[in-house]
Amino acid sequence: MQAGEIRNGNTFELDGNVYQVIEFQHVKPGKGAAFVRTKLKNVISGGVVEKTFRPTEKLENAFVERKDMQYLYEDGSLYYFMDMETYEQLPVAEDVVGDSLKFVKENEMCKICSYKGSVFAVEPPLFVELEITDTEPGFKGDTATGATKPAVVETGATVSVPLFVDQHDKIKIDTRTGEYLSRV
Repeated sequence: MQAGEIRNGNTFELDGNVYQVIEFQHVKPGKGAAFVRTKLKNVISGGVVEKTFRPTEKLENAFVERKDMQYLYEDGSLYYFMDMETYEQLPVAEDVVGDSLKFVKENEMCKICSYKGSVFAVEPPLFVELEITDTEPGFKGDTATGATKPAVVETGATVSVPLFVDQHDKIKIDTRTGEYLSRV
């Protein structure tokens, strides 16, 4: 692939690292040669860098595999996922998983991201429905202020919820931001 063909979401290899394009801009100044300004995310470490390329510069495509797998269970510092086609189990280390499973229950589907067979990230579903296991009692009609209170969900994570939400309510959560969306 040439740098002039870069688009958002493309992945390529550069200096032994794998980068994904977050933003790009083709710049044609009035004087001098055109260039491509990019903002790149290192898919393995998560770091973001800005780089400029000449449009004719060659970049090595990197194929990042995203596979749907079912989260089975946690055993010590390993998290186990199952491929739903082959029923093979894949152990993933705790440092790779990080905080991505804090809203995910066992038996839910996740995306496992790998490059050349090595797993570097786990993407939870965008939205999950969880039951509240512990929170202070709610008050009817106290919704005008927009005030929130902490609530612990069944995975052990804490979420800020409106005052009217009670224990044992099921709520919908955005896993990217950790925000309460609605009652279910």
